[in-house]
Amino acid sequence: MDATHEVFNQPTPLAGYNLFETNRALRDALKFNAPQLQLAPLEHLGGVLGSAEMQAHARLANTNAPVLHTHDRFGRRIDEVEFHPSYHALMKAAVGAGLHGTPWGSPHPNPPPAGEGTDALLPPPLGEGRGGGSPHVQRAAGFMLFTELEPSILCPISMSYAVTPALRGNAAVFADWAPKLASLWYDPQLKPWRDKPGLTMGMGMTEKQGGSDVRANTTRAVRAGSDAWGERYEITGHKWFFSAPMCDAFLVLAQAPAGLSCFFLPRVLEDGSRNAIRIQRLKDKLGNKANASSEVEFHGASAWLVGEEGRGIPQILEMGTMTRLDCALGTSGLMRQALSLALHHTHQRQAFGKPLVEQPLMKNVLADIALESEAATALAIRLARAFDRPLDAHERLMARLLTPVAKFWICKRGSHLAQEAMECLGGNGYVEEGGEGVMARVYREMPLNSIWEGAGNIMALDLLRATRKGDAVAALAQELAPARGSHAALDRLADALPGRIEAMATEVEARRLAQDLALAVQAALLVRTAPSAVSNAFCASRLGGDWGHAFGTLGASTDFDAIIARACPQ
Repeated sequence: MDATHEVFNQPTPLAGYNLFETNRALRDALKFNAPQLQLAPLEHLGGVLGSAEMQAHARLANTNAPVLHTHDRFGRRIDEVEFHPSYHALMKAAVGAGLHGTPWGSPHPNPPPAGEGTDALLPPPLGEGRGGGSPHVQRAAGFMLFTELEPSILCPISMSYAVTPALRGNAAVFADWAPKLASLWYDPQLKPWRDKPGLTMGMGMTEKQGGSDVRANTTRAVRAGSDAWGERYEITGHKWFFSAPMCDAFLVLAQAPAGLSCFFLPRVLEDGSRNAIRIQRLKDKLGNKANASSEVEFHGASAWLVGEEGRGIPQILEMGTMTRLDCALGTSGLMRQALSLALHHTHQRQAFGKPLVEQPLMKNVLADIALESEAATALAIRLARAFDRPLDAHERLMARLLTPVAKFWICKRGSHLAQEAMECLGGNGYVEEGGEGVMARVYREMPLNSIWEGAGNIMALDLLRATRKGDAVAALAQELAPARGSHAALDRLADALPGRIEAMATEVEARRLAQDLALAVQAALLVRTAPSAVSNAFCASRLGGDWGHAFGTLGASTDFDAIIARACPQ
């Protein structure tokens, strides 16, 4: 009988490769921003995360969504979320790699040993919390690599990382919790903090009626005594988005007698009883499927004041600054994954007599998204460097300026890049096939970071506030100065930006300012870190106007082959 179904001209899965070794953009960004950084831990992590075993965990964690159990079979209230074992395997790997709180201190003195099976895949901690003097940069690189594997479990990881600066507002809580927030042990059980080797934390800010306008919050806090952790309050109200509700504690906003205040709210109390947190339902989201995002109500839940009463917004925004960094890092990692999938596919898929990657128009598309991905990586790692140098006045100013800029621009570009990368795969990119369609999963994930922790307008407004802090114009000029003279288009933009910042009287053009600041800094970084084929093409297209309104419209003089070869994942 003649065969009627012979499968050919279909690419193999992109699996069993090292995410870090061939990511030249990331390696060059690290060399520029943290030249003393030891790369061996990242190389090991890249191998673990590119393995077929870990990819299977990512697929299973997304196809087996979290399940809420409000009551046990006897009718007792338990408010627990059940996760697939692959979710816990991924969390264990992320915590074991030190992607959560380790930049703030030393990890647990007795890290969990590597065992057999999936435990043997656990990577060593990245620099044991030190990172060769650049712990935030090293952790940022690891966070980006993990995002390529599976981004949604990184929500509690990111919040645990970000909570530490804000938690210092209550010295007693910080003393008890900070060491275990930096622990390399992952323990998903709901138990008192003293009985756990490692802890995670989340946050709750937004409510139904306010969203980003947290001053409209109605959740209230009433003083209820004091103890070793200071002033204790009872919290009554709700949160509309309460992500990762199985964390061990949360920072929440509530109205106290002196105004909106920040509170530390544990999941389990000292006596082992569950705090009065009632999970109403889990959100049915576009993407981010492995992570449980919930709506909750507080019924007199016990919480402790962090910082001063009435100063809740600046207190919790210390946490928001770090999570905004992670939004930029996460989207940069997703961009790299989308680009890698597109390059892997087009190198193998034949059309019109030769591989897709050799077709002139496809070359233009692939080179264009490679430029976008590398520019995002350069900006995100540069921002992480600023957090490693808090005593440097210039770095403090750049952290304040670049956080909203990177969050705004990188996250905006992510969805566009993912759509174009998906088109490179054709229909195969659009198909889920039981969760094996990684490109579709990446595409559904992309809009999240743009929305979470402040959407585009919030970031643009935050940038305007940042330009009025210190000498922002001088800081920007200092940042761009080493790249001046390298490209005429960059010089023109650098010359124009100071006047635009100083003349910005209203917020109506704030988005354009955020865009152009991002492009200027990206161009300046690429001039200093990337080959001329990359930096010249970026400046000519994004700054010089030799570009259309869609990816794949680079000028004919672009060195497409060099850009594509640099970006290939294998």
